[in-house]
Amino acid sequence: MKLVCDGLDLSDAVLKVSKGTSNKTTNPILEGIKLVAEDNCLTLSATDLELSIEKKIKADIKIEGETVVPGRFFSEYIKKLTNEQIELNLNDKNQMSIKYADSFGTIQCLNSSEFPVIKKLENAEYFEITKKNFKSIINKCIFAVAQEDSRPVLKGCRLEIEEKTIKAIALDGYRLALVKKSIINTTANISITVPSRSLNEIAKLIDDGDEIIKVYVQKNHLMVDINETKIITRLLDGDFINYKQIIPVNFTTTIIINKDQLSDALDRAGLLSRIDKNNVVKYEITDKIMILSSKSEIGDIKENITISLQGKDLTIAFNARYFIEALRAISDEFIKLNFSSSVAPCIITSNDTDEFIYLILPVRLV
Repeated sequence: MKLVCDGLDLSDAVLKVSKGTSNKTTNPILEGIKLVAEDNCLTLSATDLELSIEKKIKADIKIEGETVVPGRFFSEYIKKLTNEQIELNLNDKNQMSIKYADSFGTIQCLNSSEFPVIKKLENAEYFEITKKNFKSIINKCIFAVAQEDSRPVLKGCRLEIEEKTIKAIALDGYRLALVKKSIINTTANISITVPSRSLNEIAKLIDDGDEIIKVYVQKNHLMVDINETKIITRLLDGDFINYKQIIPVNFTTTIIINKDQLSDALDRAGLLSRIDKNNVVKYEITDKIMILSSKSEIGDIKENITISLQGKDLTIAFNARYFIEALRAISDEFIKLNFSSSVAPCIITSNDTDEFIYLILPVRLV
């Protein structure tokens, strides 16, 4: 194998695909990046058997071939050569020389025949969505994904695609996020659970543009192809929780509140609760005021926020972090907080649309 390519192109490709390498493996091949030189293109790919990333760049191919380079070293080396034309030359001992300007380095490569075959999705169902809508729906729900391994299926987001709508659902036993966006088209009704790590990497590759992308689904895999970069991920098995039964629809207390004011007040009120490591903030809801309060051995903080109230007065408490993370995902100026009792979950919705629902379980007051 012998080729010449642009250092900036190669560095960008290595940065993207290296996210697919495994850092927790006893198999060195999964720590590597596969290089395939053919048809005036250099294709780089990496996989940890759950997530696979593949990127193509233009190259002047002198001799076609393939190999696997050590991922971490190759990434660190190449990102320092972005201003150079780079020549890669593989000899018959599977050693690659990397030439740039008047300098060069040599690395021992791995056997490409040991690299796992990356799933190719052919004749797959797909849905079409704008980049900004797909990025948004991921970012607005992924924070609620479970971090523990007790129920692996909850470590992903549920995607439900039907007609012109996509729903993303995530929950961890203490909170739930449900977000809806419009899609352009779909070839089938689709319900899948995608690992949060894979969705995170997809969101990083997508900009906020109006360009339409296709998301392919076949059996236990999903694939997104963005600007010559393919991300293929295994889907999570298992029955997702019937979230529709969890979300209450009848409320005795509803308030309309400025989202930024609530977020800022929670940040301040939560200072003491974070020091005390319980993160509990009490909400006292009355006619026109909601008082947020927290206490610790250091002192106490009270924040007054003007609200519009429909229904009964209420006193309830929450983990401040869960509320703050939900508010960060919301762009609306005003939101609704819906309650049915001091021991039932709060439902956060938009004051104008039905685009999102955030559910947060309360903390029992002693």
